[in-house]
Amino acid sequence: MARTRAVDFEEKRRGILDSAAAVFAEQGMEKASMSQIAAHGQISKALLYHYYPSKDALIFAIIITHLQELDAAIEAADDPTLPPQQRLRRLVGTVLESYRGADNQHKVQLNATSALSEEQKTEILGVERHIVKRFAVVLRQINPDLDNPQRPLLTPVTMSLFGMMNWVYMWFRDGGRITREDYADVATTLILEGIKAVR
Repeated sequence: MARTRAVDFEEKRRGILDSAAAVFAEQGMEKASMSQIAAHGQISKALLYHYYPSKDALIFAIIITHLQELDAAIEAADDPTLPPQQRLRRLVGTVLESYRGADNQHKVQLNATSALSEEQKTEILGVERHIVKRFAVVLRQINPDLDNPQRPLLTPVTMSLFGMMNWVYMWFRDGGRITREDYADVATTLILEGIKAVR
């Protein structure tokens, strides 16, 4: 008879991923050990290995979970009935809010892809592209000329917006004079005003 999952399976899994992300972010992917991760999460190594058989499996789980949750949040927030400028602002705000408390996961995503298999990289890339496409659709609505085959600027502009959002963890501090909402306004305005001049 197959073993059934414990009632708190997902809670324990999430705790392990959070602990692992913290250790990886502090120690780096190479230096971090399963022993350190178990100690940080106050669990046994046996339990850790029960959930994740290797560091690579942990790294992949951290990244794919982070991205899938981000994608789900964006999907829930997206409203095609809004004017595209408001729709874009809402999506930017959703990403920045989803990054709240997720600096460690974000660092793992940015720095740990070398530890992954080609199959894992492909799966991650698929989710990333899905997220990026949501923004590209709105930016194309705002300025259709960005998608000109002779001068294809839609992808560069879209990735420039992600550059502003993805690196915010390097300088932003919650509780400061600039809030996430403030910065969502700034990033959206920079894009909206900038693409008016893009030719």
